[in-house]
Amino acid sequence: MNFARFFIIALGGAIGTLFRYILSGLDYKISNGIFPVSTLIINLLGSLVIGFLWGLFEHVTVSSQTRMFIFIGILGGFTTFSTFSLESFNLFRDGEFKIAIINIITTNVLGVALVFVGFAMAKLLTDFLKYGGVK
Repeated sequence: MNFARFFIIALGGAIGTLFRYILSGLDYKISNGIFPVSTLIINLLGSLVIGFLWGLFEHVTVSSQTRMFIFIGILGGFTTFSTFSLESFNLFRDGEFKIAIINIITTNVLGVALVFVGFAMAKLLTDFLKYGGVK
């Protein structure tokens, strides 16, 4: 076992979890706790960031430790798919079928779309830095 890798991932996970905790109070501020806004925002933001960084790292060399730190650690600790799943389950169980379906569709469709957007943003940035503009 490589304990250095475990430490890198754990450190990244702690950072991502703290970021998630900071954003977790949005549910009550935005929707009075009726809709899981925090989880939606966290999952969508995580999708955008992972798409952007994946696209960026196709053009910028980073170590495997850095990739583990960011993708497994920070983003793994930040995104909350298991929480999303539990909240969706509870919405169904509580008879809130419309809200549950809106939550599931919005998170999944926008999440995948934002991975594409993040990836495209990284391409625009790397092209700009490489060529001084978009090619």
